[in-house]
Amino acid sequence: MSLLKTKNDRGFFEIRLESIGGLGANLAGKMLAEAGVMGVGLNGCSFSSYGSEKKGTPVKSFIRFCEPEMEIRDHSPIERPHVVGVFHEALYKTVNVAAGLLPEGIVLVNSTRPAQEIARDLKLTHGTLAIVDALGISVEEKTRVNTAMLGALFRICDFLDPEAMRTVIRKTFEKKYPHLVEPNVRTFDRGYESVRFENIELEGERQDPPAFVRAEPLLGYRTQLPGGLLTNMASSITKDLSGSRQGFLPEYHADKCIHCAQCDTVCPDHCFVWEKGTDKRGNPQMFLRGIDYQYCKGCLKCVEACPTRALTDLREEPGYAEAARVAQHFPYVGRAI
Repeated sequence: MSLLKTKNDRGFFEIRLESIGGLGANLAGKMLAEAGVMGVGLNGCSFSSYGSEKKGTPVKSFIRFCEPEMEIRDHSPIERPHVVGVFHEALYKTVNVAAGLLPEGIVLVNSTRPAQEIARDLKLTHGTLAIVDALGISVEEKTRVNTAMLGALFRICDFLDPEAMRTVIRKTFEKKYPHLVEPNVRTFDRGYESVRFENIELEGERQDPPAFVRAEPLLGYRTQLPGGLLTNMASSITKDLSGSRQGFLPEYHADKCIHCAQCDTVCPDHCFVWEKGTDKRGNPQMFLRGIDYQYCKGCLKCVEACPTRALTDLREEPGYAEAARVAQHFPYVGRAI
């Protein structure tokens, strides 16, 4: 009897996870594949694609399953997935996360927003969305987003055994981090129970997601430029770190600020905007105007350093950073210095 109800023409059921470094998509892919192999007897494999492995940079994790009598000899990137798991909602700004999705496929998104809004951002005109508040669950349980996403993925992939995943979680954590076993099991269970499914049918012409495009190197050994040439110089003005935030950013409360600059001292990306002024005695002083969220990657070091709670952590909602941003002024742009 076939264990997989749905397969592509090569006999595979394929899953692609879209994430950023630090959210645990690579580990989630390995655990998912292990649960399929050890739990229900499928053949499976997982592998990932990433660049510098830097926290906050895009990551893809690929999982393939097939019947036990079939071997997996394909380790190429998954271009036509049955399921796409989006660990970081803001990825749609820079990555076409739904690319290549099969017509009957499902997109799982870590979000609290309405399905119609998510579908428009992901350019999905029709199909099925699965939505789970993985970030909220992980914050409450003091775990990571990946375990809640695994719970939701197991609800989608009904051929997998949830108890097998609980066994994998215990096996993964019990030796080094025994205190994290039960919180992660609870996180998995909450993700499994709380995921909701929405059928999408936006007005207008139905369109399939664009084809998956593999990244190709711009230069090779024949076209590489001579060393020492900077063809694309770095610019702080165009840098946008919003896609690297993992769900939280600092919120500024001006009424509590004493302008001590402790936040500015620990900020690695110079996000804080200052202006000259005078204090009550008429002495010159720099005053904090606010935060330029274009450069903020949500590390929250400033929240830890602030002595007056003028900075607190805030779960980011779409549009907040743009509305609350205090843009910096660069007086020397375009001038010879």
